[in-house]
Amino acid sequence: MEPVYSPYDPAVIEDPYPVYAWMRRESPLYRNEDLDFWALTRHADVAAALPDGDLYSSDHGPLLNPGDWGPRARDYISFLAMDPPEHTRLRAIVSRGFTPRRVAALEPMIRQIARSYVAECVEKGSFDFVRDLSACVPLDVISELAGIPPADRADVRLRSKPLLHRDPRADMAELDVKTIFRLVDYYGAVAAERRASPRDDLVSVLVAEDGLSDGEIVAFLMLLIGAGAETTTHLLSAAWYHGWRHPGQRATAFAGAIEEWAAESLRYDTPAQGLARRLTRETEMYGRRVPAGAKMWLLIGAANHDEEVFPDAGAYTLTRDQSRAISFGAGRHFCLGAALAKLEARITLEELVAAVDPSYEVDTAGIRRIGHGNVRGMRRLPTTVQPRLRFGHG
Repeated sequence: MEPVYSPYDPAVIEDPYPVYAWMRRESPLYRNEDLDFWALTRHADVAAALPDGDLYSSDHGPLLNPGDWGPRARDYISFLAMDPPEHTRLRAIVSRGFTPRRVAALEPMIRQIARSYVAECVEKGSFDFVRDLSACVPLDVISELAGIPPADRADVRLRSKPLLHRDPRADMAELDVKTIFRLVDYYGAVAAERRASPRDDLVSVLVAEDGLSDGEIVAFLMLLIGAGAETTTHLLSAAWYHGWRHPGQRATAFAGAIEEWAAESLRYDTPAQGLARRLTRETEMYGRRVPAGAKMWLLIGAANHDEEVFPDAGAYTLTRDQSRAISFGAGRHFCLGAALAKLEARITLEELVAAVDPSYEVDTAGIRRIGHGNVRGMRRLPTTVQPRLRFGHG
């Protein structure tokens, strides 16, 4: 009996990679009739489709969930649900807040945030890696980037929860609307305040642009919660979990291979598992006719395990060549915050390595995975650590 692939299947949520392997081998163009999508899983196909915006349109958004897919997706996720020229205009504006200079300048701030949370966790000894660390650092960094005052950040994290932990089948309209509207109102107030009194932050960069409405600014700030914070949360959790599962690789990471630790975790258990696209014209693939308007599901997580590109892809190996991994997408929609995500991951893992003994433990019985179609990650990751012993003076 052939496997049935659904990203909402509990078995797939737990471990999608065996069914991905079957799909790459036996059904590289996979059709799910019930959920009405076509999936591509081979690296060559996904890597070719991602930058081909003419055939694979983003105008219905990148989210697979039925309630998120459609022409109004831009209302929730900004330019991720746009094609040129609108996408080109808005991305060019927003990218000014993510220049290499601006991102590099964030390192001291990120390190201060990460070090503070790591210290609190080490003091506890046993803690939830997601709730107490990996979900906190990225959201605080985004808040700092946007100019959100420290006193407001705990409230922003609380208001963000309905977006980050919702039922994957739920419509945006079915969420905790009051909480989300309070967040929208808050960001709107920040934008209005920056128009009156600009500062050196991302919101001030955005409000300085003629023709960029407050609605567009707020939509982008809401996007940062998911695209800018949630995926980095899951990258950190994946690195911690798979480092624990692979003691030899953990030793390599703790010996200094921090960037390699993050990069292999991105490939091995990619947070952004897939991106949806709308097919703009009828196309033949693998001997089948795919109609115009079809929802195409580009499975980055499957492509990053393609043995044709990554020999022994099922092995977690920090020393492997990562040059062809497509964890951040490709083309005009390549992740704008990729450099920031890598910087946050490197710094947070460096702080952990400096503070924690390598013999940490994970309570697998307490792990809870999220069931979001696009994103793979954990909402609970209980762990126990010991302070790292330091020798010498001081």
